[in-house]
Amino acid sequence: MGGTGGTIEATDAVDATAGYIDGLAYDAWGPANGIPVVQLHGLTSSRARDVVLHLDLTAGQDHLRVLRYDARGHGHSLGARIPALYHWTSLARDLGKMVHFFDETGPDGRTVTPAVHAVGQSMGSATILTAAASDPATARERFASLVLGIPPTVWEWRGDRAAIYEANAKFVEEHGLAAFAETTRAEPVPPTRAADVPFTWPDIDQSLLPSVYRGAAGNDLPPRERIAELGRTGIPVFMLGWGEDKGHPLAVMEELKKLLPQARTTVARTPEDVAEWPGLIGQFIREHA
Repeated sequence: MGGTGGTIEATDAVDATAGYIDGLAYDAWGPANGIPVVQLHGLTSSRARDVVLHLDLTAGQDHLRVLRYDARGHGHSLGARIPALYHWTSLARDLGKMVHFFDETGPDGRTVTPAVHAVGQSMGSATILTAAASDPATARERFASLVLGIPPTVWEWRGDRAAIYEANAKFVEEHGLAAFAETTRAEPVPPTRAADVPFTWPDIDQSLLPSVYRGAAGNDLPPRERIAELGRTGIPVFMLGWGEDKGHPLAVMEELKKLLPQARTTVARTPEDVAEWPGLIGQFIREHA
């Protein structure tokens, strides 16, 4: 079953297209010969919802060829009531499928998948790290750079996240999506949230949301040793964080910085700082194209 998100049209793109790959809804915009970028969103969000939340991290970067897609079970993408589909390891495999959008035919007639720049926030950044760390030795062949926006809780910072997600799943099953969404209306938001960002519901079909939450409850990054191995490859990394957000603590970004010493970091304190992120990301990708 698909989700409930709306379609975002790239009307100003040099070349725009949309469709499905293995049941995952995508759109692609930018010049056909632009720098290849794949963009991932956060848990319960979607391409459409990220735009509303001012978290379209490549917005306005006309030199990029950006593939955005809705994660499994989110937005317009298909899903099933199987929690394992929403583990970061499963989402990382989906990412591996999506990058074939950029496949080219080499001089010898063989299909070549170029290294892509991966951009994600929250669940998206965890998916990217999980995919890159799955085989650090080949990470630089698969990814030209990694842009990790507001990394979520991991390792000891995961805390009671699993219990929270299980409680969310049960509430949706017992009371429905609308009632659950209302319980989140009064949740605190970081000071980087712009005043004009409206309240939004999870962009996931009610029948799938409990399974998505239960899948999320079982998530964590690979061990530190594997992330450190990725760091020793020298792969370019840019991490973007903000403060006063228990779901995306700056302590996680600081720990990742120790394991990925080549990483560039920036911390937003205001909505205006977040608004600068697409430009900073575009500049970073150009430097490593």
